[in-house]
Amino acid sequence: MTKVAVIYYSSQGNVHKLAVAAAAAAEKAGAEVRLRRTAELSTETVVPGNDAWNKAWAEHLEAVQDIPEAAIEDLEWADAVLWGTPGRYGLPAASLKQFIDQTLPLHMRRGLVNKVMSSFTSTATLHGGQESTLLALNNAFYHWGAIIVPPGVADAIQLAPTNGNPYGGSSVSRNEAGNVDDDNLAAIEYQARRTVEITAALQRGLGTA
Repeated sequence: MTKVAVIYYSSQGNVHKLAVAAAAAAEKAGAEVRLRRTAELSTETVVPGNDAWNKAWAEHLEAVQDIPEAAIEDLEWADAVLWGTPGRYGLPAASLKQFIDQTLPLHMRRGLVNKVMSSFTSTATLHGGQESTLLALNNAFYHWGAIIVPPGVADAIQLAPTNGNPYGGSSVSRNEAGNVDDDNLAAIEYQARRTVEITAALQRGLGTA
């Protein structure tokens, strides 16, 4: 059975919602799945003075306490990893980046070679750096010798008005908690299925299935 880890950081719940949908779709596609969040680095919000944002951040952090924090062992276990992050100035969030920074020992023993990677994001605005965030995140995968599987424009859902990002699933939060529409969910579900299918095909080809 293909093993898939969904590893993400979410501050208000938008990326979380995408991650949960990705995990469910991967499981439905026949994979064994681990849903993991990366650790919150701050004990207080990074947006002082914005009461609505602060409230959503605190409520979301409280709501996800039952989801285990990601560990390097999850990467060792997985055949494929779906990575989720909000965009931060066109870059991945610090929490996810810190987790990636901890992978050096695993990378040094070639423990990430030929694992399948796919990524998704959410930004506050339509041109808030979605593609840049995903491309920046993918840089780590190149170093690992991993296999990057994007959604591309290989399914009709990618042509929906709120989708169309061939680099990875994405949503526009408009700085509202949980603002992920049905087309976004359908797109990330497709991306998860595609990731499972390509991983299973790779395993058969390498004789590791």
